[in-house]
Amino acid sequence: MALQVAYAQTQQRDVIAAMRELSDRLGPDDLDGILFFCDPDNDLDALGPAIRATFACPVVGCTSSGQIGPEGFQACGMLVAGLRGGSLRLLPFPIAPLSDLQAQAALVSETVQEIVAAAPDRRHFGLLLVDGLSACEEFLAAALYQMFGNVPLVGGSAGDNLRFERTHVYYDGRFLQDAAVFALFESAVPFATFKFQHFVASDVELVITGADRQRRIITEINGEPAALAYAEAIGVPAEALDPMVFSTHPLLITLAGEPYVRSIQRVNEDLSLTCYCAIDEGRVVSVGKAVDVMATLATAFQNVRRAVPEPALVIGCDCILRRVEFEQNGRAAEVGEFMARQRVFGFSTYGEQFNGLHVNQTFTGVAIGG
Repeated sequence: MALQVAYAQTQQRDVIAAMRELSDRLGPDDLDGILFFCDPDNDLDALGPAIRATFACPVVGCTSSGQIGPEGFQACGMLVAGLRGGSLRLLPFPIAPLSDLQAQAALVSETVQEIVAAAPDRRHFGLLLVDGLSACEEFLAAALYQMFGNVPLVGGSAGDNLRFERTHVYYDGRFLQDAAVFALFESAVPFATFKFQHFVASDVELVITGADRQRRIITEINGEPAALAYAEAIGVPAEALDPMVFSTHPLLITLAGEPYVRSIQRVNEDLSLTCYCAIDEGRVVSVGKAVDVMATLATAFQNVRRAVPEPALVIGCDCILRRVEFEQNGRAAEVGEFMARQRVFGFSTYGEQFNGLHVNQTFTGVAIGG
């Protein structure tokens, strides 16, 4: 019953050649399930049916802005993890269209609750993969977690190499937009969900005095145009605001004593700020202050090993803004090597989910025992 994980990757663009390479590397033994992440430059219309034709087991995956695996960070291609050993049962459910997410989530929830109730001797967790341009992760994560009750949830928003044009999730031979996939894992081995980020709250606090939650836009901070107030708070000219500044000075909210990151995407012409995650009007936020990345990683994985001493697999959803920062400060190789040693398999996301919350610049994951 021990969990066994086989990894494979391919850079082939021809889908037949790619499937042959992946199948050969995964080996001939039957698989309980497959996880994969791929770059958006694949021919998705051809790749979807090819995946279904090649693998008879349940398959869960999405497009990404990079993958994480045995060689650390990987920028392109397709990375696959094959699960064996009988200790994990993988059950994927589509949630589409997201424009009707409340009704679709309710349908999935009903089935999931029946499955969980029928297997009281096993524990369950969920992996949520979402169209990363749907802008509905807050509502979806909250709805699912509330409906599922005691099923822990981690997840990530699909990417497209920072183009912000088209992101897809895979289900049953097709790559879908305006969709999410909830994968229920039924486990006979220990697991632990966890999250961490390398930012803490600074002494600089701001009040969101104007916001459009639906569009993830902050219009005013402290009664001033949002971009001007934010720039003043971090001590830079408004014209100097750019993605690097945003990635090193995110906003943080605190819920039940826990910090959660809210990242800024861009400045708009009217000096409002578009964010990767919604922030409510009236919310008090802090400007984030970075702490040592490697120390944060070491502490997070030390803590998770108290619950799962020898993980066979860590499924990880890691914000693309973290990777951009690591690349710009020359630490991407170091971070990637560390994650590889911890057996992380995952992808660079456009947002992360943890239980009922959608966050940014965060690593969310689940460590699964052998």
